[in-house]
Amino acid sequence: MKYFARKCGFYLVALWGALTVNFFIPRLLPGNPAQIMLGKMEMTSTPPPGEYKILEHLMGVGQGSIVSHYWAYLVQVSHLDFGFSFSQGETVTHVIYQALPWTLALVGTATVLSFIIGTTLGALAGWTRNRWLEALVPVTTFLTAMPYFFVALILVYYFGFIMHWLPLSGDSDPLLLPAWNWTFFSSALQHAILPAATLILVQLGGWMMSMRNMTLTTLSEDYVWAAEAKGIKSRRVMIGYAARNAILPSVTNFAISIGMVVGGSILMELVFSYQGIGYYLIQAVENDDYSLVQGIFFFISVAVLLANFIVDVMYGFIDPRTRQTQ
Repeated sequence: MKYFARKCGFYLVALWGALTVNFFIPRLLPGNPAQIMLGKMEMTSTPPPGEYKILEHLMGVGQGSIVSHYWAYLVQVSHLDFGFSFSQGETVTHVIYQALPWTLALVGTATVLSFIIGTTLGALAGWTRNRWLEALVPVTTFLTAMPYFFVALILVYYFGFIMHWLPLSGDSDPLLLPAWNWTFFSSALQHAILPAATLILVQLGGWMMSMRNMTLTTLSEDYVWAAEAKGIKSRRVMIGYAARNAILPSVTNFAISIGMVVGGSILMELVFSYQGIGYYLIQAVENDDYSLVQGIFFFISVAVLLANFIVDVMYGFIDPRTRQTQ
């Protein structure tokens, strides 16, 4: 219980630090966001009188001390109120809630699949030393070393332009409205295949290489030799002794990857025009939409901290040595 309480305290402090950094960074940038937005409005029309004061109030950069602005920011965040997104014409919360399901469904599924496939193949390659599995290691490592957009363009060119099997971009057919029916679901699935395949191919090599190397290291441990000497079945030794301990570093990295899922894969969403969190983050940066940037960074920070907190708590159940230390 004390271990759990310490972890809760640590991550609450870390969350407060992330919120504080999220508050100050946009305000340390040169220029006034309200003035920048007013200048953009003046390029198309004449803003009404008092518009500047309204923009300052909405963006939280009006008159008053930095302490009062900081306190008002914390109160707003506690209510999940991140203000208004001028680049999208909607509240920040609505933009994020609209984009989040697309990112979680695509990037989350691809990350989980790449982790499962990569660690499984890596464990088998390290345990069996099969030459076909060993041959996959340099191939997948080569794909991991390639720029993401290059892999994406190859898949788009072949499966989209040449074979015409899959859509080139977008998250679904633009003529369809989001609905819980097979027509929309099949369209969304077709549009997700290329981005998901690119993510899996790029991430697979890292998981496979890490798991293979850790499995080879674990096989030389005394407890693995003792288990084999006792006549325990090879499959049980591999899963219960070797793979269970070899996967520990990968679990930590997986937690970070899962946390970053909320942020989406910016390059992937940009190449495929996939309107997830990463896509809207690019739009916010290009349009100096500070409110939307702050809101997205908040959700990314919370997701990363929450994922690491869960892994910290679960680590003791995976590794008995951790429980003894604590």
